[in-house]
Amino acid sequence: MNKTLLTCLLLSIALYTAVGQTNQKERPNIVFCLADDWGWPHAGVYGDSIIKTPNFDRIANEGVLFNNAYVSSPSCTPSRNVFITGKYHWELESGANLWSTLPEKHQSFIHLLANNGYATGRTTAKTWGPGNLDNWIAYHGSHPSNKAYQTFEAFLNANNNETPFFFWLGTSDPHRPYKKGTGKQSGIDIKKVHRFKHFPESDTIRNDIADYYYEVQRWDSLVGTVISQLEKHGLLENTIIIMTGDHGMPFPRCKSNLYDSGVRVPFAVRWGKQITPLRKVNDFISFADIAPTLLEITEISVPDAMTGSSFANILKSNKSGIIDTKNRSDIVFGKERHVPAQEKPNMGGYPSRGYRNEAFLYIRNYKSNLWPAGTGNIGTTNYPNQWYADCDPGPTKDYIIENKDEDADHLRAYQLCFGKRPEEELYDLKNDPDQLINIAEDPAYIHVLKNLRNKLQNKLTSLNDPRAKNPDFDGFDQYPYTGGGGGKKNH
Repeated sequence: MNKTLLTCLLLSIALYTAVGQTNQKERPNIVFCLADDWGWPHAGVYGDSIIKTPNFDRIANEGVLFNNAYVSSPSCTPSRNVFITGKYHWELESGANLWSTLPEKHQSFIHLLANNGYATGRTTAKTWGPGNLDNWIAYHGSHPSNKAYQTFEAFLNANNNETPFFFWLGTSDPHRPYKKGTGKQSGIDIKKVHRFKHFPESDTIRNDIADYYYEVQRWDSLVGTVISQLEKHGLLENTIIIMTGDHGMPFPRCKSNLYDSGVRVPFAVRWGKQITPLRKVNDFISFADIAPTLLEITEISVPDAMTGSSFANILKSNKSGIIDTKNRSDIVFGKERHVPAQEKPNMGGYPSRGYRNEAFLYIRNYKSNLWPAGTGNIGTTNYPNQWYADCDPGPTKDYIIENKDEDADHLRAYQLCFGKRPEEELYDLKNDPDQLINIAEDPAYIHVLKNLRNKLQNKLTSLNDPRAKNPDFDGFDQYPYTGGGGGKKNH
């Protein structure tokens, strides 16, 4: 080979390598910020004037705010499994339950990012879980989001800005328990906190909500440190930041329930100039949609096994309101076992599914003979001292149960939060946005009920839910529960 030809060949190789490195660096970084038990609508940008969430508000105002973001299941482990796999929780066998595992056949999309040139990492604080991932990790070689770092800055220093990256920022806030009084002591006005209408009026409850607010604000501050690091390193404008929570607040009729107070979450995305700012979107999105969205944006093939669907088109749009009316005018979600809280020997959960659009919420309770939050009959459960154990312990729970005979309002609150529910629930969201009045047996809504019942069935069938074929399916109840009893009576 003559010298001129060799020189041209070497220059071509160098140019090809340089272009490849440039394209690699131009791929967006991703920071996924997930709080533990942070639910809608508890952020300033959603109209809550008392809670201070300047960093979430900034992400929303400089990007896009989603008004209708829903988890697949209002329970920590399945919600996180759905995010990781891009599949609805009922497709994940044991992964549909709290304190479970993730079967080895289900892949983490974060590993796909790593296999395609992304540096990946996570905080040492809670990301996946709770449960046991030993077998999954042994099979796949590492945690679903790979190596843990003490801080986001430590991760950036390790990556040295050489490749695009994905980082999962986790926290235990605002999960219970709370230090009593922290909210009020920090200056939060308990008279003005957002109180869901299924709670009775009570300073005890308002103080409890204020303590929850305090931890949400602490979470928001943590995200602020990450934004500052991105700015410091000149990475902010080419980084997709997603900030959200894994389900509703840990209060009665919220977490572990299919009402908006349980399955609807704050959700905002910032991506520099790639997103038109100050947009508020009403399209319905699911946690199952996050993985395919990020894979599409990073130009990685979306596995056929993923049932979630990308909303990249919504991120790249310059419109607000409802953008994709054909595909995103409704949503489905559900619940299997959260905490085994029924009378022994029953180790099952309270299975239910929900269908939601702008006008109505429809819920199907498959075992309406059971208590939705577990039995309050201490001594009859599989674990000692359990008391309505499918609801996290706290002052609000105690107050509602112990004061149910105070008056009609307190009894109504108890029935809404802890009483047995019918097989079908239907709520007219125009007249009842708080989802308090079940109209499933109202003859005026019979056609609506039948229509939504069919819509739910069709959606569940298309999304591989075993309950679509067999409503009495009990497979989820057979998987091991690796946690403690939960929901114990403290006094």
